[in-house]
Amino acid sequence: MASFEDQLAELEKVVERLERGELSLEENVSLFERGMHLSHACKQELDRAESRIQVLLDPKEDGPHRVEDLQVEDEDESYENEYDDGRL
Repeated sequence: MASFEDQLAELEKVVERLERGELSLEENVSLFERGMHLSHACKQELDRAESRIQVLLDPKEDGPHRVEDLQVEDEDESYENEYDDGRL
């Protein structure tokens, strides 16, 4: 399995090639599919890393420092809710 960095570098190359617009339709579709696969793999890696991140909190009343899991709002959910007027 390729590392996150390798997959991200390949994804960047895919995007560059697609943006140039010099490929046939079939090549574009194939490259787009590869890009989607790489994007999904990178997102999964980031999700796994995010679930391992913890936050060091200040101690309460001179006690030991506390550690809690990082709580991050899902950007997709936030974006959808921000523009969702409930009509759909």
